[in-house]
Amino acid sequence: MEHFFKTLLLFAATALCEIVGCYLPYLWLRKVGSVLLLLPAAISLALFVWLLTLHPAATGRVYAAYGGVYVSVALLWLWQVDGIKPDRWDITGCIMMLIGMAVILLAPRAGS
Repeated sequence: MEHFFKTLLLFAATALCEIVGCYLPYLWLRKVGSVLLLLPAAISLALFVWLLTLHPAATGRVYAAYGGVYVSVALLWLWQVDGIKPDRWDITGCIMMLIGMAVILLAPRAGS
């Protein structure tokens, strides 16, 4: 179970880097930010790619599970950065995604 929580934290850090790396160019393109935002965006995306290499098995299964955590982090971003509180449908969908992620990661598998 400790491995599961370490993986979850790594997924969350990976998702945050991906979101920041995409959000900063968005601000620049919307003309509300400086072109200088592209530098931290590039660094964040490079960190995102590096973090992906730290996952124990870079397979489709790991990336599918990462998707559930990404959705959760994106909804937290919506709330904390964009100031839009997720509604019950957002929260319900997020819970369903996290349950799916847990099933993918924790299911007993042959040879494991």
